[in-house]
Amino acid sequence: MRLVLASASPRRRELLAQIGLVPDRIIPPEIDETPYRTELPRLYAQRIARTKCAAIDEPDSFVLAADTVVAVGRRILPKAETEAHARDCLDLLSGRRHHVLTCVVVRSPSGVVRERVCDSTVIFGRLTPNQIAAYLASGEWQGKAGGYAIQGLAAAHIRAMAGSYSNVVGLPLFETAQLLRGLGFPLA
Repeated sequence: MRLVLASASPRRRELLAQIGLVPDRIIPPEIDETPYRTELPRLYAQRIARTKCAAIDEPDSFVLAADTVVAVGRRILPKAETEAHARDCLDLLSGRRHHVLTCVVVRSPSGVVRERVCDSTVIFGRLTPNQIAAYLASGEWQGKAGGYAIQGLAAAHIRAMAGSYSNVVGLPLFETAQLLRGLGFPLA
C-alpha cells in the first residue's frame, strides 16, 4: 500500500521514520495557510490539515496530512520567518504555558477520511535577553511554529511539558499510527 505525505516538513519525515514509515511520495500542497481573523487555534489546525489532505489527488494511496499550531490562549503564533517574528514569539512564550496542537488527517484509498487532534502543553522558563539573543543567533528558529524547536537548543529552556513530545516536534506518532491502522494501513 502506498503512503503519500502531504508535507514538506523534514521533521515529519524523520518522525515517520521512527515508526518505520517511509512515504512513497512527498507532495507538499500549495494552499493558503493564513488564519481567519477570529479563528481559534484548534479550528485553524483542523481546517489547514483537512485542506492539505483534500489538495492531494492520489486515489490509490493513503494520504497523510497534518498541521501544527503553537497557541497562547486564543492567539496563533506564526511560523517564524524573520528574526523579529522569532523574538516576538520568544518574548511572549518566556515564563509562560502554551499549547501545541496538531491535527492529523488520513484519507484511505477508498476515500474514508479520519482525523485526530493532539494537544500538548509546554512551559518555558523565564528567558533572559541574553538567552533570547543566543537562541536567535543559532538560527534554529527559522520556519518553526512559535519560533522554537523543542528537539534542539530550545530544550534547555523548557521547564515542563505534558502530552506528546512528538506532537511538539511536529507529528504525534501515537495518534498517526492509530489512524493509519484504523484505516487498514499495514503498520506493526
